[in-house]
Amino acid sequence: MSELMTRLGASLIAGQSDTIKVLTEDALEAGVAPQEILESAMRRPMEELGERFSRGEAFLPELLLAAHGMKAAMEVLKPALAQRGVEPQGTLLIGTVAGDIHDLGKNVVGMMFEGAAFRVVDLGVSVSAARFLDAYHEVKPDLVGLSSLLTTTMHEMGAVIQAVRGAYPDARFIVGGAPLSQPFADEIGADGYAPDAHTAVKVAARLLGP
Repeated sequence: MSELMTRLGASLIAGQSDTIKVLTEDALEAGVAPQEILESAMRRPMEELGERFSRGEAFLPELLLAAHGMKAAMEVLKPALAQRGVEPQGTLLIGTVAGDIHDLGKNVVGMMFEGAAFRVVDLGVSVSAARFLDAYHEVKPDLVGLSSLLTTTMHEMGAVIQAVRGAYPDARFIVGGAPLSQPFADEIGADGYAPDAHTAVKVAARLLGP
């Protein structure tokens, strides 16, 4: 069984979508709990890759491959998790702010959170403050993730935080993107800042932890 889980994790990191679907189905048929597959064969390898990325030992194309692998695996795992009544660790509402159509980093973050057993609601790109507010009302997320890769749009994050907190004062936000920094996150009132997807999951755990 450990060999199957090892192969599954390797396929995940390699982004081998067809292979990982088959291996995930094999593991479920062999009686492995979906939570165990998510934890041992997916979350841990993704964490290791994230650590390597943080140290400069892995690069964005590798993260993208793993994100594709995770997406394929979750297509198989989500129904199994739902069938067993497994509750997600939390709900992340995420989107790229108005005026910015970049979605690469946002997508990787979303996959990392799914690997950490979060429900992820992705609003897409160029999302207005009003749309974030409407979605917050609909979803009632535990955390809102805001992404921006342009210096010309990063201040939209502050507008989103202000709009949502005007109606929901306890809303929590995590922000990220190439032009951002911790001082900027503090300035706009974000609860957390993450320079990469791996760190984002760690920051979320700290924000939502006991």
